[in-house]
Amino acid sequence: MPRQLLIGTRGSPLALWQARHVAARLLEAQGGADVELRVITTSGDRIADKPLRDFGGKGLFTKEIDEALLRGEVALAVHSMKDLPTALPDALCIAAVLPRADVRDAFISPKASSIMELPRAAAVGTSSLRRGAQVKRLRPDLRVVDFRGNVETRLRKLNEGAADATLLAMAGLDRLGLASHATSVLSTDEMLPAVGQGAIAILSREDDVETRAQLTVLNDPVSATAVACERAFLGRLDGSCRTPIAGLAEIEGGRLNFRGLILTPDGAEWHAVEMTGAAEEARQLGAEAGQDLLARAGPNFLASLN
Repeated sequence: MPRQLLIGTRGSPLALWQARHVAARLLEAQGGADVELRVITTSGDRIADKPLRDFGGKGLFTKEIDEALLRGEVALAVHSMKDLPTALPDALCIAAVLPRADVRDAFISPKASSIMELPRAAAVGTSSLRRGAQVKRLRPDLRVVDFRGNVETRLRKLNEGAADATLLAMAGLDRLGLASHATSVLSTDEMLPAVGQGAIAILSREDDVETRAQLTVLNDPVSATAVACERAFLGRLDGSCRTPIAGLAEIEGGRLNFRGLILTPDGAEWHAVEMTGAAEEARQLGAEAGQDLLARAGPNFLASLN
C-alpha cells in the first residue's frame, strides 16, 4: 500500500488552490498515491491588519508550516515561492518547482486604465514595498496605502473605496478564476516582479529521500533554474522585509537573462542591473548581479532602509 503524503498548507483560497494542484499532480504521477492536505495557520495569517514588515516580514507565511515539516507532521509543504525566506530552515530543501505561471502584476482600478492615468494624488493600496516603491517611481504624486488580506479581501476593499487602485499578481488571479478583475496587466518593464513571483515551491526534509524522489517528477527544470538565479540575487543583497527588491530571470535557448532592481520605499532612488549568461551558471549570475547592485548603490543604501 502507498504511504500517505500529508501536504502542509495555509488556508487561504489561493494557498488551497496551490496545494490541491500539487496533490492532483502527485495523484496523476503516482497513480494510487494517498495524498491529503493539512491546513496550518501561520503568523502572517494571524497578523491581519498591520504591516508584516513590523513583525519580521519574510517567512511569516511559511514559518509554522515549515516547523510542522521539520517535526515530521507533514511530508511536504507547498508555498508561493515569493513567500520563502532568503535562507531556508536547516534540514529543509526546495524539492520541486512547478512550471511557472504569469510573472506579471495586474493593475486593478475602477477609476483608471493604468497607473499613469490615475488622478493626481490617488491612493494605491498594496502591502508590497516593491510594488509601492515602483508605483512612486512612476508617479511620485500618488499615495501608497497599506492593503492587507488575501486576494478576495483586497478586491473587496478596493470595491468599498479603501483605495483608488491596487496591484495583484496575475498568477494568483488566474489560479482563482479572477483574471477578469484585472483592468490591465503591467509589463515587466513597467513593474519588475518579486523574486519567485508566479512560481510554486514544494519543500521537503533533506533526509526524506523517498518523498524527494516522488516529487522529482513535478519539478520543472527551467522554472527551478530561473528561480535559483533570482534567489541567489536576493541572498547576495540579504534583502530584508524593509527593502524594495525586484528580480526576474528568463531563459531561452540555454541562455539566461536576469534583471534586478532595488529602490528606496519612496521610489526616489533606485539602481538596476541586467546580466546575461549560461543557464547552468544561474546561481553565480544571480549572486554577481546582487554584488553589482551593492557596488552601484554604495554601502549605506540598504543599511539606511533597515
